Amino acid sequence: MSLAVLSRKEKEKAIRRLLIQAPPGEFVNAFDDLCLLIRDEKLMHYQGECAGHQHCQKYYVPLCIDGNPVLLSHHNVVGDFRFFDCHSKLSFKFDLLQNQLKDIKTHGIIRNETEYLRNVVLCALKLYVNDHYPTGNCNVLRKTVKKKEFLIACIEDHCYETGNFWNGLWKSKWIFQVHPFLTQVTGRIFVQAHFFKNVNLHIEISKDLKESLEIVNQAQLALSFARLVEEQENKFQASVLEELQELSNEALRKILRRDLPVTRTLIDWQRILSDLNLVMYPKLGYVIYSRSVLCNWII
Repeated sequence: MSLAVLSRKEKEKAIRRLLIQAPPGEFVNAFDDLCLLIRDEKLMHYQGECAGHQHCQKYYVPLCIDGNPVLLSHHNVVGDFRFFDCHSKLSFKFDLLQNQLKDIKTHGIIRNETEYLRNVVLCALKLYVNDHYPTGNCNVLRKTVKKKEFLIACIEDHCYETGNFWNGLWKSKWIFQVHPFLTQVTGRIFVQAHFFKNVNLHIEISKDLKESLEIVNQAQLALSFARLVEEQENKFQASVLEELQELSNEALRKILRRDLPVTRTLIDWQRILSDLNLVMYPKLGYVIYSRSVLCNWII
């Protein structure tokens, strides 16, 4: 169906749906391409703002405020397209298309024991992230639900190589209730990659987890929590690499003409060519035989 025959509401819905589907690191590219098709600057600006806000929440877009990293997520949304930051005590809007903070205001934070625990957990989590991620970011937030206090830890790292036709994102979320003795940690790890050279390949892998933590004091809780995250994410990474290796082997077997074992050992082609040259010149028959043996071995 042509865009010209769509009503304005249908067009708004289509634009927002397409922008929301943009993979991490490609929102601006998707927006620019749609602008060429729609040719309605006012409509695109509004839909870009709405979809950009959702994109930030979905993919934990990282910012830097006063030298401190901030992750945008639905856990630090305060309404009217605004986010807040616990460290700087600011609320703001973020224009993803311009990569710019807007309408910055002060945002009050209640100082209590849970806020102190949040800072302790954040310090322990930063040590883990700095040790395991090349350019990782993390954040710990507070939330009160039915008079129950929760801490929410978010981790994000990405590598956007659009010039090399691929983008990748790793993110995880961990939630636990502030409880005197024992608490249950629920987590979700999510990995997404997009390859778009000669093929449009999307890979999404996720895992949900539940673990228990004993609570002795705040310092012990923070360290135990960081160790738990490290252990679970290491297990997840190892299992993903194993699955991808198995997938690669299976794909390689399918394109081979014969069912050969995949040894992944290095072949010394120089030695093979040297041995081959020794038998190539005495007789023509040896030349044909030697080449056929080599071809059969390769295939």
